[in-house]
Amino acid sequence: QVQLVESGGGLVQAGGSLRLSCAASGRSFSRTPMGWFRQAPGKEREFVSAISGSGGNTLYADSLKGRFTISRDNAKNTVYLQMNSLKPEDTAVYFCAARKSDYSISYTYKNGYAYWGQGTQVTVSS
Repeated sequence: QVQLVESGGGLVQAGGSLRLSCAASGRSFSRTPMGWFRQAPGKEREFVSAISGSGGNTLYADSLKGRFTISRDNAKNTVYLQMNSLKPEDTAVYFCAARKSDYSISYTYKNGYAYWGQGTQVTVSS
C-alpha cells in the first residue's frame, strides 16, 4: 500500500540546480531503503542513488557522485535528491522507488524495488 509522489522537476540551464522530493505513504517508511532512478526516451531506467532507512548509508552511480546528494526526512516521510552542476545528459524522467524486502538484490538493480512513483521530468538545456 505504498504510494510515492515525486515533485520538483522542471527546466533548468546547464550548471544549475534542482531539488527533487518524493513524498511517501506507509507506516514503515523509516525502515525502508529508498532509491532514485531516471529514464530518458528510448533508454532503460537507470540507477541514480539509494539511501538506507535511517539515512546513515548512501550509494550513488559513479558518474553522479559529487554532483548529486540523496537525503531523507523520516518525520516527513520524504526523500530528496539534490542535483547540482546539471548537464544536458541529466535530462530524463526521475522516479522515486521503495525497496523490496529481499536484501540479496543489488541496490542499483531496478528489480530490487517494489513501488514506484509516477516520475517527474527534469530537462537541462545548454
